Amino acid sequence: MSDGESKGERLNRELIELLQELRVVIPGVQVLLAFLLTVPFQQRFAQLPGSMRNAFFGAIASATLATAFLIAPSVHHRMWWRAGEKERLVRMGNQMAIVGTVFLAAAIVLALYVITDVLFTTNLAVMTGIAALIVFGALWYVVPMVGRSSSSGEEGSEEEEEEEEEEEEDEAAGGEQAQESRGASSRR
Repeated sequence: MSDGESKGERLNRELIELLQELRVVIPGVQVLLAFLLTVPFQQRFAQLPGSMRNAFFGAIASATLATAFLIAPSVHHRMWWRAGEKERLVRMGNQMAIVGTVFLAAAIVLALYVITDVLFTTNLAVMTGIAALIVFGALWYVVPMVGRSSSSGEEGSEEEEEEEEEEEEDEAAGGEQAQESRGASSRR
C-alpha cells in the first residue's frame, strides 16, 4: 500500500494474483490425478504388492485432496464475489492453496516412490522419495519462509504503520459521518 494503493485495491490485486497462481497449478494437478486414476486399469498393477498399492492409493488420495483444496478458492470467489468479503476470500484462499500444495507434493512423492520401486529397487525408491520430499519442502516452503523472515522486519513495520494510518483515516471518516448525521438531525 506504500505505492498509494488503497485497502480495496490491495485486496483486489491479491485476489487476482491468488487466482492467477491457482490457474498455473491446477492443470498440473488435474493431469497427475488423471494419470493416477488410469494406472489401476493396467495389467501390471494387479502384480503390485499390498504396500505399493497402499502407497499408490495415498498418491491418489493426496492428488484428490490437492485438487479439492486448489479449486476451492475459485469456487468461493464465485459464490462470494459480490458479498464484499474479499479479505476473507484472500485469507482463506491463501490457506487453502498452501494446504493444496502440501497434498500435491505428497501425491508427487508417493507416485514417484511407487514408480521407482516398480522400475528399480525399494531402497532406491525410498531414497528418491526422501530426496523429492526434501526438494519440495525446501523450494516450496523453507525458501519462501527464510526470505520472508529476513525482509519481514522492514516490511512489517511499514505495514503496521500503514494499517495504523488506515485505522486513523477510518476513524476520522467515521467521526465526520457521525458529525454530519448529527448536523443533519439537529437541522430538523
